[in-house]
Amino acid sequence: MSLKVIGTGFGRTGTDSMREALDILGFGPTHHMFEVHDSPHQSEIWRALVEGGTPDWDHLFKGYHACVDWPSAHYWRELIDYYPDAKVILTQRPAEDWWRSMEKTILKFANARDDPDMFFTQKLVGDIVFGGRPVTQEHAISVYEAHIQEVQDTVPKDRLLIYNLGDGWGPLCHHLEVVIPPQDYPNRNAQKSFTDRMDTEQSS
Repeated sequence: MSLKVIGTGFGRTGTDSMREALDILGFGPTHHMFEVHDSPHQSEIWRALVEGGTPDWDHLFKGYHACVDWPSAHYWRELIDYYPDAKVILTQRPAEDWWRSMEKTILKFANARDDPDMFFTQKLVGDIVFGGRPVTQEHAISVYEAHIQEVQDTVPKDRLLIYNLGDGWGPLCHHLEVVIPPQDYPNRNAQKSFTDRMDTEQSS
């Protein structure tokens, strides 16, 4: 099995809605950070990579046709080379809006220390993506904007869809060359549902 779609957008850019959208369009199953949190096997193999292991992409994505969100979004450079036929999607939203969503959700976990249940958020997001510095607004937005620019500068335009939060089915279906489905574009992972889910995982 090979990835057909690679999402390069940071968390809190509509990645869970995009995950469901890709599944509806027949490009799933779609890998997302929640897959890692929900599966002991996924947690084990991704932990080894985040801790410095050699990537085996076919093993890491066994059973999946697409990927969005962290942890895979951090490895987008390697993935677009390894899966040269995969379409690429950069989900994004205005930087200030993204920061407000981050601040109310992922941030408290990324800045937390020594919580084994939050390993990926702390190690990958806090330490690797944001360089191990406190994730302040100024620093986070600078990293976020640099990431967007690098993706745009690197991925060939005919392979890349820049997808803004709220764009709906049209641009996505055109990019993937499929028919728009007879249902609304998904609207998932609002702030409360995200926080409730992460709190539940910490307490379980």
